[in-house]
Amino acid sequence: GEYAFFDKNGLKRKKYWSLSPKPHKDNLEQTIEKTRFLLCDSISRQLVSDVPLCTFLSGGLDSSIISYVAAKEYEKEGRKLSTYSTDYKGNEIYFKANSFQPDEDAPWAKLMSEFIGSDHKNVLIDTPELIQALHDATKARDLPGMADVDSSLLLFCKEVKKEFTVAVSGECADEIFGGYPWYHNKDILYSEGFPWSRSTEQRADLLRDGILKNINPFEFVNSHYQKTVAETLSNDFDSPLEKRMKEMFMLNVKWFMQTLLDRKDRMSMANGLEVRVPFCDHELAEYVFNIPWEIKSLDGREKGLLRKAMAGILPDEIIWRKKSPYPKTHNPEYTRLVCAELDSILKDKNAPLLSLIDKDKAMEITSARGESYTAPWFGQLMTGPQMMAYLIQINTWLK
Repeated sequence: GEYAFFDKNGLKRKKYWSLSPKPHKDNLEQTIEKTRFLLCDSISRQLVSDVPLCTFLSGGLDSSIISYVAAKEYEKEGRKLSTYSTDYKGNEIYFKANSFQPDEDAPWAKLMSEFIGSDHKNVLIDTPELIQALHDATKARDLPGMADVDSSLLLFCKEVKKEFTVAVSGECADEIFGGYPWYHNKDILYSEGFPWSRSTEQRADLLRDGILKNINPFEFVNSHYQKTVAETLSNDFDSPLEKRMKEMFMLNVKWFMQTLLDRKDRMSMANGLEVRVPFCDHELAEYVFNIPWEIKSLDGREKGLLRKAMAGILPDEIIWRKKSPYPKTHNPEYTRLVCAELDSILKDKNAPLLSLIDKDKAMEITSARGESYTAPWFGQLMTGPQMMAYLIQINTWLK
């Protein structure tokens, strides 16, 4: 938590809250019980609203917990909860499972909606509108953002806003409870640099000669990584693993989580929709920060503690479902359309993008239909098509 004053003497910043290390004194059963209490309490408090409220429900663990608690609270008042999920036209044909996205959300959202008795709606997004919304999402964010991860959320929130003014969502659970692959893959865990952004040099190679002058992109990014690690406090008695996990916690909270919260806030508020995130409650974060990793990763699972806290409350299928991130389109038409749009920009001699990037290298990407960018360049699923969409967003922003 931070505030700042700006006057004729310049900027003065003050941090008034931060996560600090403390001994964790609760045993396993007490930890499970307190985690459940703090989370359910946070969700219940954030359901208070004078305007219509709904929840986002993908059928994943995080959104299912929120929707369950909300449905139970509404049931006490004789009301029925409304839940929303999103998907893409053509995904039922083109979806391809991988280690990051093992299955589709739709069957799970249906299962959970039936379990809690919610009024559920699935917002279906078509490819052409997803491409067009890249421009609107850039304006909503005031910056080039996360490509179709932004534009799809913008369209989703637009539909939700037709009936609701407030929504509750499951962001921040993965950062706080250790849900991402980089918490569990030791090769990534102990590597230098931000674990979700491993291809700085590959992206910098797209820039025109002379743009960077004496700036080394990798050193610039790495200096921010090192600063966050250096500022992370740990207990004297923490093992090397516990110290590293606290560093990973802070890297995620200060960088990856901020990116996702900014995305959620801007895409929703661009539509006049307020989205609340109970997993981001500071009391919950303070408690979980100091829980030993062996408890956080109970049963050797990502978010093992969170799963255990809700076991016997949610359906077992939901509790033990493998983590699946925010859904993306698998329709090859998306790749074709971003290729065509970027190609059109590259052929326009007045396109502001050309003042920054190497045109020939960018055209190599479009001619290969983005297949030269196979490793995720940000997060888990942002490969070639998202890189092309990002370049489109940069052009929109510069315009």
